[in-house]
Amino acid sequence: MDTNVPNSPMNENLREAQDRFVAVWGQMAGAWGISRTMAEVHALLYISGQALCTDDIMERLQISRGNASMSLRALLDWNIVSRVTKRGDRKEYFEAEQDVWALFRAIVRERMNREVDPLLASLYEIRDMTAKAEKGKGEDASAQQRERIDNMVAFFETLEKLSQRFVSPSGKGLQLAATMLSKFPDLGFGAKEEAR
Repeated sequence: MDTNVPNSPMNENLREAQDRFVAVWGQMAGAWGISRTMAEVHALLYISGQALCTDDIMERLQISRGNASMSLRALLDWNIVSRVTKRGDRKEYFEAEQDVWALFRAIVRERMNREVDPLLASLYEIRDMTAKAEKGKGEDASAQQRERIDNMVAFFETLEKLSQRFVSPSGKGLQLAATMLSKFPDLGFGAKEEAR
């Protein structure tokens, strides 16, 4: 059946499934710290599997040009959408990364850059403040506070090292780590395989 025929049942079903995916992806936006529209634009580009121009995106999602442009710019910054040119067409087209592992590596990298790195920098500053306080009154309380901060710093430094190792742009570390973790039933993964 030709899926390009405007009112064919297959075309309607595909469109309905795409719309549902866009809606679900948009609902997850808050958990990722991005706007719903940005997530929906990405979802449309990903699920359609084809390059779309800004006008196509605006029409399909019923959003303004400004909203579409801002979302596309942000997605380009996250490196999960790229620009595409079509011969003989002046419009700019955009397509989403189709490799799920590359997509999530990019998302994790961006989240680390935006959230963990600034937090770690602040923790270093707070630790330095605590060290200065130890020289004055209340050395015991300062030492205990410094120990708690040192533990927090150590945790986030480990997280940062893991992220560098597992989510490098060219690496397959995230996929490898997930595959390895899935083999340990004690961690709650692989329970279905154990039950068989």
